[in-house]
Amino acid sequence: MKNSDIFRENTPKSTGLCPFCKIKNSIVIAENKTVYAIRDSSPVSLNHMIIIPKRHCLDYFEMTAQERCDAHKLIETLKDRILENDPLVKGFNIGVNCGETAGQTVFHTHIHLIPRRKKDTPNPRGGVRGVIPDKMNY
Repeated sequence: MKNSDIFRENTPKSTGLCPFCKIKNSIVIAENKTVYAIRDSSPVSLNHMIIIPKRHCLDYFEMTAQERCDAHKLIETLKDRILENDPLVKGFNIGVNCGETAGQTVFHTHIHLIPRRKKDTPNPRGGVRGVIPDKMNY
């Protein structure tokens, strides 16, 4: 792999093993100044994307205000693209896992944008509250 094939380099905070610090430019779906998006490698639904800061940072709370703003703009852009190309999408889940206890497995900030379609689950009520199944229905 040539350096020119690497989308971004590891930064000082990175261990060098971070998969998001080694993303190839060829799999980037969209980007702006401080963040980029790729397709999730284990998608929950068709067109499940993840938005990732170019700078290595642990979780959402380590993102700068500029990175959060750029992430929001990119989420809006991706949402519009998905809706243009898939009329079955009727909603979205947007989620971030911060810390191992919250389910984070890759310790480089990433925000999930998950398109939702009618009847993709028997009862979607509660949405992201489903991370604790007993709290999903209220």
